Amino acid sequence: MEIPLIEFRNVTKRFGDKTVLDKVNLDIYENQITTIIGKSGTGKSVLLKHIIGLLTPDEGAVIFQGRPVSKMKKNEWDACRSQIAYLFQNNALLDSMTVFDNVAFPLRQTTEFSNAEIEKRAAIRIEELELTEAADKFPSELSGGMQKRVALARALVTDPKIVLFDEPTTGQDPIRKNMILSMIVHYRRKFGFTAVMVSHDIPDVFFISDRIVILWEGAVGFQGTYEEAVRLKLPMIDEFLRSLEGFQDELTGLLSREAFRVHYAAMLGGSAEIPTASAALFSVEFDLLHETLGPQAAVEVLRALGEYTNRRFNPIGGFSARHSRDEILTIFPHTSIDKARQLVADFAQELKAEAIDRIQGIATAEIGAATCFDIYIRAGVEQVSPVDEIDKIIEKARTKQKIVATHRCGPGGNRQ
Repeated sequence: MEIPLIEFRNVTKRFGDKTVLDKVNLDIYENQITTIIGKSGTGKSVLLKHIIGLLTPDEGAVIFQGRPVSKMKKNEWDACRSQIAYLFQNNALLDSMTVFDNVAFPLRQTTEFSNAEIEKRAAIRIEELELTEAADKFPSELSGGMQKRVALARALVTDPKIVLFDEPTTGQDPIRKNMILSMIVHYRRKFGFTAVMVSHDIPDVFFISDRIVILWEGAVGFQGTYEEAVRLKLPMIDEFLRSLEGFQDELTGLLSREAFRVHYAAMLGGSAEIPTASAALFSVEFDLLHETLGPQAAVEVLRALGEYTNRRFNPIGGFSARHSRDEILTIFPHTSIDKARQLVADFAQELKAEAIDRIQGIATAEIGAATCFDIYIRAGVEQVSPVDEIDKIIEKARTKQKIVATHRCGPGGNRQ
């Protein structure tokens, strides 16, 4: 059985006579993104600050790699804490310093490296996060997205094992939110750190999280995957998820997964009155796009796919939701599988004619006319029985996916 990287065991924290955390038990595993969600005032940021040692429990224990922090000697805990970086909600960049000096700052404060070694390490991180051209600029000269990247470069410059994100997308528009979340996924995979995030941005965080922790009245109401949360029938989880059912996926304009689930139950949900229905699962290949253009283009691909999906299928009674970071599921009530295949084929032609060219426009604006990259959109069509569960539909449709729209460019960035 896998041993958690960080454990909370009956952790209680009070401020005066107010109990913010009440016997909290949770596990955080290595090389995963764990997201802590819950209503305002439930102690999400307080929990995060216990991980890095900014707060200590009144009762219970925080355990790091199998050892209670309270039983560690100072030098042992300092060694553990040096493996943790904290990305503040407002980035906390130093306005009087350049980007380069902001990134180098933790090395100057916490290590005994020579100045040459510090400059070398800072330059490497700046290059890896595509900030070389901004190195001599000040934070006030950068966009909000670039400031977030600088803050992440600074957090990663010490090669941390764990990065804590406190509300990383607060106050951002839907495009910027998803760009930041995509950035976290991309760089977590690239650098191999464990991410722990506090966020209000539902449902967006569900698409990137390996595990979610729902804080409920100061305690952990649930921890596990989002799919497990949906399947459970515990009253506190049902109440929490019901409160999200009106949420729309802001990025794509599609239904949230919760609203989709309710819609599916109302339209099909075991009813023999709808003998014929079909589903299509669309997906986008992101990795090459990330490497070439960064998170913005990947987000724009999905946004365009969502917009076109709604425009094409809503008028004929179809309904859609994003069911993973790069997958969209559409249900076609009263539609045979042959008819659904034809709908998807027609949709693919529209994507080729309009949506993918829109992404090429982003590439031209961002990097230049000679930019060359590939985009593949896949679709799998499956007949739906009224008794089918959504997860089973996705699983079956995924096995039937094939490429339906392709952007491939040749010399000079021209589409083929």
